[in-house]
Amino acid sequence: MTMSLSTEDILKNAFAAAVAVADPQVIVPQYLAKIFPAGQEPKGKCLVVGAGKASASMASALEAYAKTHWPTVELEGVVLTRYGHGSPTTSIRIVEAGHPVPDQAGMDGAKAILALTKALNVGDVLIALVSGGGSSLLTLPQEGISIDDMRMTTEALLRSGAPIEEMNVVRKHLSAILGGNLARVATAQGARVEALLISDVTGDQPADIASGPFAADYSTYQDAFDILQKYGLGKDLIPASVLNHLQQGVAGEKPETLKDADLLNAQVTNHVIATSYKSLEAAADYVRTQGYEPIILGDTITGEAQEVGISQAKLVHEHLTKDKTEKPLALISGGECTVTIPVGFKGRGGRCSEYLLSLFAATQDLPTIAGLAADTDGIDGSQKNAGAWFTGDTRKASQAKGISPEPFLKAHDCFGFFAELGALVETGPTLTNVNDFRIILLNK
Repeated sequence: MTMSLSTEDILKNAFAAAVAVADPQVIVPQYLAKIFPAGQEPKGKCLVVGAGKASASMASALEAYAKTHWPTVELEGVVLTRYGHGSPTTSIRIVEAGHPVPDQAGMDGAKAILALTKALNVGDVLIALVSGGGSSLLTLPQEGISIDDMRMTTEALLRSGAPIEEMNVVRKHLSAILGGNLARVATAQGARVEALLISDVTGDQPADIASGPFAADYSTYQDAFDILQKYGLGKDLIPASVLNHLQQGVAGEKPETLKDADLLNAQVTNHVIATSYKSLEAAADYVRTQGYEPIILGDTITGEAQEVGISQAKLVHEHLTKDKTEKPLALISGGECTVTIPVGFKGRGGRCSEYLLSLFAATQDLPTIAGLAADTDGIDGSQKNAGAWFTGDTRKASQAKGISPEPFLKAHDCFGFFAELGALVETGPTLTNVNDFRIILLNK
């Protein structure tokens, strides 16, 4: 055991451990070997499709595996990913598109995926590579809804503070692909579907990961309509085409998303190959080597980012006053917070930096604690950083510069606060995505 590393290094290394265990280059080959044992590789056509921030890296990992283990299998396909998240491939076309707000490039790529899926035949195999971000990237609206209508709806939901699970219920019911619709097309052609999923959602349910293009959906048109009403998203913010489509669905005039009954006798399997909790465990294993006792708070912590920061500050105070262990503690958690931006505010940053600044502000009486919060995909909200961090030295620097966290919290400019102190986590795209990562080090 060594204690020679700085607190900043320990924070950043814990985050690196969390990201590494979800690396598609490692986990995709492992699962392909399980799904297709020796002698049972795909026969006939092998179509590869997918979408998400990690999907391009998943595609390159699949190609490398196939070159060695399936030399006679011909791959083709299209995978969508966020701009800047591409990865080199030969047979599988990578399309970079807009996220979180969809754009024309994403819609064109989704059209290509749907067309290829419709061309499958009995005995063909479809391998799906799906990760967080796929809901926006696989935007292919139902007939009568334009890409601009989808964009306006997505922007309204983002600003409302609706959690990602509720956003996706709405998007499933506006899409020709999401909510199991792509599985419906593939199985109608008699194809076998094997979907590899990297989860960025709480609960790790296939129906929730990228809005479940290959999974049975538990939600209904009524649920989607109720969500818009819940957040006051009416005709002044949501296009008429979207509202009309949902109302027709509620009335039974539109086919529902895929249900369990639709998959009877179908060859569809969803494999969740990476999760947030596995990443939290990897970080816990790392901090043990540095002398910390890890406490995993869970991977399903959600809510307004500032409120979660305050809640976890209370936990810190409790552990420091009640915990009798001699070792320093590491509180580790995951889950996706939200940030509700009031009308008239632009804000800079994302939910990770907003949570962390709230924690920072609520622990000003604890100069020895340290923390880091970052999105495992490498991008936190509106800027190019993954998140932010702080130590006791960061707190001293903020005091020396006369920088108070409260005005930045009020303006939702948490990026500005941590940028001023040189305390941003900057990784660039990590090419994976298992939700947000948070760690607090309690040095007693």
